[in-house]
Amino acid sequence: MNISDAGKRSGLPPKTIRFYEEIGLITPTRRENGYRDFSEEDLHKLAFLRRSRALGFSTEECRQLIGLYTDKSRASADVKSLASAQLERIDAQLAELQEMRRTLAHLVSACAGDARPDCPILSDLARE
Repeated sequence: MNISDAGKRSGLPPKTIRFYEEIGLITPTRRENGYRDFSEEDLHKLAFLRRSRALGFSTEECRQLIGLYTDKSRASADVKSLASAQLERIDAQLAELQEMRRTLAHLVSACAGDARPDCPILSDLARE
């Protein structure tokens, strides 16, 4: 199947699929006319990559995950290690977002929101 069909079936835009091919994450065969020919296995890898990226794994981590997926002698500890590291990053991002929310909620509640020019939100943003 061509790249357009592969994109529709995998849920990825053709530009992303070309990028994944360029960096070696997938290697579709080429027809005699030079067009890419995606197999069901390629589609499975593309779906795997889409899901991995949706969970926040980097491109390099996706490479490692595909390598582990295709390695039947893999240790699940290696997969768990990658996933655990990503979970820690997500937890750190959540903590940072919670702190941002607390700060902004405090500033919003401190602002009168009336016709006066005084605004603690702008004052806080302007401080060094």
